[in-house]
Amino acid sequence: MLLLPATITLRESRDTLRLLSQALQGEQDGEVVIDASPLQQCDTSALAVLLECRRLAQAWGRGFNVRNPPEKLASLARLYGVGDLLFASAPAETDMSAT
Repeated sequence: MLLLPATITLRESRDTLRLLSQALQGEQDGEVVIDASPLQQCDTSALAVLLECRRLAQAWGRGFNVRNPPEKLASLARLYGVGDLLFASAPAETDMSAT
């Protein structure tokens, strides 16, 4: 399992992607799992990094899943419609119409 850093914004995205792609190459066969729980500060660059990691994993014939996304990352993923691509079971949206 790979861990995200505490911050992924535009400033850190290039280095983070480079480090994660190197780590992906070193991982054994099977699903690529990234633990997002250390992530404290992010913007849409974090989504771009994770989507590129997913693309790399798929190119190598491997599954991809992000676990323990912080709420901000999950919200951004929902906003841009990519939650299902990144999270095995995308964090559920709160249904305000049920109240």
